[in-house]
Amino acid sequence: MMSTPKPTSRFIYLTIILLLSLTFIINSKANEDSDDIEDLIALDEEEEEQSSPASDGTHHPKPSSEAELLTKAQRIVLELNNDNTQMAIDRNEFVLVLGYAPWCVRSAELMPRFAEAASSLNELKNPILMAKIDAERYPKVASNLGIKGYPTLLLFINATSQSYTGGFSSEEMVIWVRKKTGTPVIRINSIDEANDFLKKHSVFAAGLFDKFEGPDYEEFVDAATTDNEIQFVETSSPQIADILFPDVKSTNAFLGIVKSEPERYTLYEDAFTKDGILQFLNDNKFPLVTFLTEVNSAKVYSSDKLQVTAFDYKSGAKYLLESDPTPARIEIHTPWCLSCETTSKQVEKLAKHFKGLENMVFAKIDASVNEHPKLETKSKG
Repeated sequence: MMSTPKPTSRFIYLTIILLLSLTFIINSKANEDSDDIEDLIALDEEEEEQSSPASDGTHHPKPSSEAELLTKAQRIVLELNNDNTQMAIDRNEFVLVLGYAPWCVRSAELMPRFAEAASSLNELKNPILMAKIDAERYPKVASNLGIKGYPTLLLFINATSQSYTGGFSSEEMVIWVRKKTGTPVIRINSIDEANDFLKKHSVFAAGLFDKFEGPDYEEFVDAATTDNEIQFVETSSPQIADILFPDVKSTNAFLGIVKSEPERYTLYEDAFTKDGILQFLNDNKFPLVTFLTEVNSAKVYSSDKLQVTAFDYKSGAKYLLESDPTPARIEIHTPWCLSCETTSKQVEKLAKHFKGLENMVFAKIDASVNEHPKLETKSKG
């Protein structure tokens, strides 16, 4: 009977080397995904530092095209998969996840704005991790995260998810994330900071406080934390406040909303309470006329205040009653309508604003005595 040959020392040595190599590869793979963002950002910074020599021997950064900037922004967003999703959620305090499908048109429209928001938040040193997942390719992972449709945005705070409730422009996403990650109010300390802020924000609530304390200030911060849409900004300097809100020359505490429209400055004149401030912002956050787009339509339709909207007819939007009417704004009222008097005053104010435009008609119709196939009124109560 033949005896089994004993393994040689060389064979044992090779086996040990192989096992150590496999262990190293597995550990490297585990760490690789967690370092993706840092590596990509470092690569971008290295590319920015590279320069082409000029005739004088100095170096100047190469200009970046819009496409290159978008590509850089997209690379900051972590692509989730079966292997790295749970680790990304568990190892980061804040994670905003975009669930998408490659064939989804709305996903395709949202992803560039999501990437731009990620780039802005990275520049602001915000602690959030921005991530996306192809929910069609990884359906089980997406389902475990709570993604049921496309696109879906979910915020994870210490691995606990909550629905996204902000707007869908890159600026609105940045504002929402900063509020949720601990920066509900931006403090402006210099005139340069104020001017820089004005370049980046078209709608905001500005507050002037002698000291950042006291009941009024606490109500202001509570309102800023509760609101999901508008950026709040504060200062203790009347000179800086005059730059942010020049319509009021005051050294006393005040609050106002600023918008990029003819009715640019609106002052808050009631007592400082969270609910009062929030109602004031809800009543004044929209322009006199809102140009309705797919990005802002949900916000406009969800408002409990009368909104006058304008549409781009060439892009296929529909007017109120007819498919091809003379441009008109029609107030529909009934004698028994309790809120119609307030609405009529708002429409009259709007009509005065556009007085002199020959191609713009304002009209009203009593729905209780007139009929139209596309006209419908509903009573509340």
